[in-house]
Amino acid sequence: MNRRHLLHTFFNLLKISFLASILPAQVRASGGDPEKAPPLHYRPLNGRSLREIALRKEHHGNGRFLNPMGLDRSGRLFRVLSWKLFHRNRFQGDLAQQPFVPLSIDWGLLRIPDGLSITYVKHASLALQDAGCRMLLDPVFASPFWFVRDFTPFTFAPSDIPAPDHVLITHGHYDHLDTGSLAQLPAGTHVICPPGYSDILDEAGLRNRTVLDWYDSYRDAGREIILLPCNHWTMRNPVAGPNLGLWGSYLIRTASGPTVYLSGDTAYFDGFDQIGAEFDIDLAVFNVGAYEPRWFMAESHINPQETIKAFQELNAKRLLIMHWGTFRLGDEPVHLPPRHMREEMRQAGLLDRLVDWKHGDTLTV
Repeated sequence: MNRRHLLHTFFNLLKISFLASILPAQVRASGGDPEKAPPLHYRPLNGRSLREIALRKEHHGNGRFLNPMGLDRSGRLFRVLSWKLFHRNRFQGDLAQQPFVPLSIDWGLLRIPDGLSITYVKHASLALQDAGCRMLLDPVFASPFWFVRDFTPFTFAPSDIPAPDHVLITHGHYDHLDTGSLAQLPAGTHVICPPGYSDILDEAGLRNRTVLDWYDSYRDAGREIILLPCNHWTMRNPVAGPNLGLWGSYLIRTASGPTVYLSGDTAYFDGFDQIGAEFDIDLAVFNVGAYEPRWFMAESHINPQETIKAFQELNAKRLLIMHWGTFRLGDEPVHLPPRHMREEMRQAGLLDRLVDWKHGDTLTV
């Protein structure tokens, strides 16, 4: 075996290791019959209260966190290999159409002191300004790995981003928690995150932080930031294994007035109605991307049809989607999720409640 072949093999193994760290660990073989799939890809709550689950710490295991709404995720790396090596991508003919869109943002809009605005930065990163307070969600400024293409590269330096007062982290997958991006923030930046990420944040030089478990909240100048349960998981290293850190969604009761729900990465589960019954949500922001193929992704990422169901159960007034357009982590091309979402919302008679936005856009709420 020559040196070139060895390098090729090494880089392929590196890619597989990365995919194993961010994609579902429990998947069916690609040759399986979809008709034989279980009817549900989540564990029903069967009347159990999310608050009671959190109060009893059912999501805390022995050295690892557990997903009370999720199915078994015992690691089976060969199934990831099966997907990447033997599965036929039905979107293959559309991949060449993926747009490469260098990104510019008018950061002056985040320096306006009044009201509430939300800016789509890229992938799962957004910036919120609430009555002069700046918050940044899951800041990832570039691809965390050279072999994952960034379709929305910045045309500006990350240092141009107005310094956030708070950084919110949803979970530890590399496309949401990137030490290289975090290290470019001011050292005193306040981070709000679930438990389990102290070492990673220390590595990024961010030691000013508040750790929230499910239903814990942080209050600051008339606003409240609450970490809520969601149906997901996390992993940084396939050798160390999954769920050394927790994951969650955020609900922000802003000082400006509106309440914003940030789903983070989540699969569908039957708890959205509980969240909607407890909180009056003005704007729901869902991560909709990397949802194909369903036999692989359904246990980790919500798709457009499920997003509509969750949106209705939340009883939210308006809907935004992100987690598309930047990194292709599933079968579908990066530009298709908004198209799929619009079509599903149109068929449901809800198109007027979907906010049409793209990377770099700022919405005043």
